[in-house]
Amino acid sequence: MEPHNLSFYNLGIAPKMLEVLGKMKFVSPTPIQHKAIPLALEDKDLVGIAQTGTGKTLAFGIPMAQRLSAVGGMGLVLVPTRELAQQVDEALRQVLNPFNMHSAVLIGGASMGLQLKALRRRPHVIVATPGRLIDHIEQRTVNLHLVSILVLDEADRMFDMGFAPQVRQIIRMVPAKRQTLLFSATMPPDIVSLATQHMRLPVHVEVAPSGTAAERVTQELLIVKPEDKKQALRILLDQYRGSVLIFTRTKLGARKVARALENMRHNAAEIHSDRSMAQRKQALEGFKAGRHRILVATDIASRGIDVSGIELVINYDLPDDIENYVHRIGRTGRAGHEGHAVTFAGPDQASEVARIERMIRQSLKRGERPDMPTTEFHARVKSAGKRSFSPRGRFGRRRRRF
Repeated sequence: MEPHNLSFYNLGIAPKMLEVLGKMKFVSPTPIQHKAIPLALEDKDLVGIAQTGTGKTLAFGIPMAQRLSAVGGMGLVLVPTRELAQQVDEALRQVLNPFNMHSAVLIGGASMGLQLKALRRRPHVIVATPGRLIDHIEQRTVNLHLVSILVLDEADRMFDMGFAPQVRQIIRMVPAKRQTLLFSATMPPDIVSLATQHMRLPVHVEVAPSGTAAERVTQELLIVKPEDKKQALRILLDQYRGSVLIFTRTKLGARKVARALENMRHNAAEIHSDRSMAQRKQALEGFKAGRHRILVATDIASRGIDVSGIELVINYDLPDDIENYVHRIGRTGRAGHEGHAVTFAGPDQASEVARIERMIRQSLKRGERPDMPTTEFHARVKSAGKRSFSPRGRFGRRRRRF
């Protein structure tokens, strides 16, 4: 259990920063902020494990801004996606601007000219995706010799996306004498190896076990045949009237679902790798502003969407990487709100569901919805609820069925 009534006042934060937080109406730190900020202010290397939506950006942003304003140097924040880079920068500006410090965002798909202009202003903090930062390094438009604080945000996601070589290359280019803060939702072996090789006796801070699902999110599993998914989606969207985030496995699937929603006369937008940076930004801003009630996304957005008030997350497809399940459903139930997540699974996907349940250390509630389209639905759900998802269960030797 985390302590209640946490306060920013006993964490070693300077009076001016406390004043800034007060103006921002930040009264109580989140658990990860409460644990990470004092350690970061002491110049310790840190590995922070926390589920998504727990305030990790300010957990490193507050000590970074305070330390840079006091002793100088430069901060570098590496993130896996463009959307996350923009959202991290937006949050950091709140604590940088009052100290007359500014940042630059270096991401693919955005104007190189504007990025060069931002770099010429000598930013105090650079927020970057690994690929675009390597581009700048190779073109000698950025110099990392002043980096005194390195942050690896969503480190597991960067490794999942194949950025490990670029991350290690960048680490070799920043000064050895630096502070390194690593934040991740999970702790796979690659991350352990990186921390061992490139961090100075890092302090491990964990506010939830690796792979833990968001506490305020209720989770439901629906057994739905692939050909019946659209009708099941129609029924769900009639039952939930708030904002909805739908995840598909592929970009083609996202396009098909978005078209189906249009035919249902729902106002929807889509985010995936075939959309330009401008299109993705427009879709996300429209979703935030309420112009689109529904956003359809692939896992490129599972950690890059920071929108409060999402009522429902629908896993239209199970994720390729089961760890993305936690990041997907963490888009709802944020900032103290309740949320709900519904996952569609086919009758032959019991083994994949079992892996998710082992990871989150709980069983998914089998939804009993007699209005769903498959005639076998009730019988399959009841049968699945009585069976164990143990590998030794009676599901056959190859594809396990509910």
